[in-house]
Amino acid sequence: MPLDVRTRVPEMTAALSVVSLALVFGAVLGAIPRGVVPRAPAFALSAIPHVNAVVSAVAVVTIVAGVAFARRGEFHRHRAMMLTSAALFLVFLVLYLYKVTLEGPAAFPGPDAVRRWVYLPVLAVHILLAIVCIPLLYYVLLLATTRPVAALTDTAHARVGRIAASLWLISFVLGNVVYALLYVVY
Repeated sequence: MPLDVRTRVPEMTAALSVVSLALVFGAVLGAIPRGVVPRAPAFALSAIPHVNAVVSAVAVVTIVAGVAFARRGEFHRHRAMMLTSAALFLVFLVLYLYKVTLEGPAAFPGPDAVRRWVYLPVLAVHILLAIVCIPLLYYVLLLATTRPVAALTDTAHARVGRIAASLWLISFVLGNVVYALLYVVY
């Protein structure tokens, strides 16, 4: 019996969310053995945060453009921008998980007061939004990729998509604030 994703969007959303979050938490908590991942040269590993900052900045632009296209009724352009945003997120996530699996999360190099009152709250909100975004993004992406554009009006795509895009945008921006605190300011 073939799997009909179109009729199983909530179930597929849940399954993909669980797998994705397990990978993220597994990498961050050190549950993925470092030996299963080939090690890149040091210069490549040290470049990942900077590459991810650029990827995040471009994703902010594509999300904003996607929302603007949707508001203007240019749904094919909206779809292109949001799929581009999803691809950028995938690139970001693969690079982030690779680096964290090999080296663990980056330690904050600045003063303890800044760490406690600025860095950790920003990081916490960024992480919380990223976690909340995962199922929302899977849901709207699965709806969008399993239906023609005209059929999406009969779904919760627009309503959930507005929430997902807003939270996703904020998460990317806060991620770049975290990057700036880790690699630029300190």
